[in-house]
Formats: sequence, C-alpha cells, structure tokens
Amino acid sequence: MTVRQILIAGDPRLTTAATPVTVFDDDLAALVDDLFDTNTAAPGAGLAANQIGDPRAVFVYDLIDTGIRYRGHIVNPVLRTSELPETMPDPDDDLEGCLSVPGEWFPAGRAHRAEVTGLDMTGRPVTVEATGYLARCLQHETDHLAGLLYLDRLIGRNRRAARKMIRDRCWTVPGNSWLPADQGPTVTGR
Repeated sequence: MTVRQILIAGDPRLTTAATPVTVFDDDLAALVDDLFDTNTAAPGAGLAANQIGDPRAVFVYDLIDTGIRYRGHIVNPVLRTSELPETMPDPDDDLEGCLSVPGEWFPAGRAHRAEVTGLDMTGRPVTVEATGYLARCLQHETDHLAGLLYLDRLIGRNRRAARKMIRDRCWTVPGNSWLPADQGPTVTGR
C-alpha cells in the first residue's frame, strides 16, 4: 500500500478514457489499496486510477454524506443518472473540487440521483445508488474514467474562470503532479 503522486490538469492521461479491467488479481487489489491510501492522504472524497497515472477503469470513494460514511470501489463502472439540471449551478450548494485541480472549487451542475453498476476487485457485481454528495462523487469519478475533468462540465462565467486559472497556474502541459502529505499539495513538474 502506497500513497501515489496525483496528476494535475493538463496531463493527457487525465483526458484519455480508461481501459476496461479484464484481469482480477493481486495487482488490481494493490491498485485499489493504493487508491484508498492516496485518497485518504489527500484527503479526497474519491479518486480514479487515471489520476495516479494508471489507465485501468477503477475508482474508489470514501466520504461522509448526511452523517453516514460511504466507502467502496467500482471496477468498470457504468453510470445512470436522473436528468441534469438546465440552470446555472448554485455557487454555494453546487461547489465541486478535484484532487487533479488542487485548491480550486467551482460550481458544477450534476444530476440529483446516480446509479453506478460495475464489479468489485474480485469480479463480483456491484451496484451503488445515491443522491446528494455521494451521487455527485459517483458522477465525478465516472467522468474521470471517461477522460473528463469536472472543469469540462462548467458553463458560463465558471468555465471562463477555470480556463483563466489553468493558464495562470501553467497547467497546460503534461508532467505536473503532487504528492499528498500533511502540509497539503506541493506541485512538482513544470
């Protein structure tokens, strides 16, 4: 079990769709453990394998929503949601962050309800149904595995502000990453 470097926006591995998992072995179990360790150290609500440079379609989640802790992992996830909102996201209630966009938060519109089906690390079927924060997390992590950052979901002034932030931080080239530690993100690379 290892805490791994987290890739930062601008790295092409974050915008490449994940590869479906076909081998369920000790190596996959070790990846899931590393994802949990890295997510805990960050700390985050979830983490997808491509965020640590692994192309396999797997993510973990570990969060508290309305006083209840939800913790698990999904391999080869398939997402179904209720309708996406057609209005501007609420700047207070719809804030979203990402470990691959450290220190930044933007309002992002997400469906109220989400259901993810897939497999666990041993190949057994898994289904997770959620509303609220967990539903947002499931959508966010599934997007990662499709090669999307939550920044891609932003609209209007929020999209413009995110593009400016990316330019200002020089996150337009590959190779930027950070290693979770007690003192918070320290960006390495360019």
